[in-house]
Amino acid sequence: MSVNVGILGGTGAVGQRFIQLLDGHPDFELVAVTASDESAGKSYREAAKWRVDSPIPDWVGDIEVRETDPQAVPDDVDLLFSSLPSGVAEVVEPQFTEAGYVISSNSSNSRMADDVPLVIPEVNGEHLDLLEVQQDERGWDGALVKNPNCSTITMVPTLAALDRFGLETVHVSTLQAVSGAGYDGVTSMEIIDNVIPHIGGEESKMETESQKLLGSFDGAEIDQHDVDVSASCNRVPTLDGHLENVWAETAEDIDTDDARDAFADAPTLDLPSAPDPLIELFENPDRPQPRLDRTLGGGMQIAVGGLQETSGGLQYNCLAHNTIRGAAGASLLNGELLVREGWV
Repeated sequence: MSVNVGILGGTGAVGQRFIQLLDGHPDFELVAVTASDESAGKSYREAAKWRVDSPIPDWVGDIEVRETDPQAVPDDVDLLFSSLPSGVAEVVEPQFTEAGYVISSNSSNSRMADDVPLVIPEVNGEHLDLLEVQQDERGWDGALVKNPNCSTITMVPTLAALDRFGLETVHVSTLQAVSGAGYDGVTSMEIIDNVIPHIGGEESKMETESQKLLGSFDGAEIDQHDVDVSASCNRVPTLDGHLENVWAETAEDIDTDDARDAFADAPTLDLPSAPDPLIELFENPDRPQPRLDRTLGGGMQIAVGGLQETSGGLQYNCLAHNTIRGAAGASLLNGELLVREGWV
């Protein structure tokens, strides 16, 4: 039986990725799209300046865009995906959860809230049990789940694989695509023939979100991992795909064979959007590359290469598609997990 879903903030870059990924989804049927007051009442084709690298699905173009208000969303919507700007989401998402809606959100607000699960299904799906605490404490009939930042989600599945050796310290330097800033985030005059060695707030997100994702749930709260993460984030002139250089130090001795086995053992899930394998390991030292490898596994796979031993552990490169695995695809996978675990 299909699950009726809606998108909050469906006309922007991530909202358009949601629609692309929902087209032909085996379990989800899109029945509602919301956007700003300026777009409400228009057809989706009129309201959205379509920029995704596939044609707008015909069946979506005629959908009427609704106001982002619980009263404007049909009661038969079982699950909402949110790609709202964080400032808007901070106000609006609680209104929907109080009204009984379950939300799988890509928006950055509340990711580090004590009672909000921050989830990568292959890494810490059990953190969904925190929703019981959330509903008890907030009195919500609905529920709110977050996926992490697009740069965090590229790295953390690889760290989770290596944690069997006792992760202690991680240093990461990112080369992040311009699509991560949104359509209006970086102008061509800023980024062409250039690299911008700062992305506001990105370093702290990688450092704190990683500790929450790798932590354990004790039935009442998340005990965050004590790994020390240091990040340097850079915007580079690639369109899609965040490439990251990672240095990981572990308590136990580790060599490249150990790491290969750990990456190969990274779990996958029997969910429609889950890639198999989760991590694709390249032996060639010049891979992965954004243009060649960002769409592996439909854009949901993590690509790893350049694996080397260091004095304290390992150095490697990892890559993921930032608007698929790092945004809309991550929320979609969380939504599939919510359904499987009975929250929808």
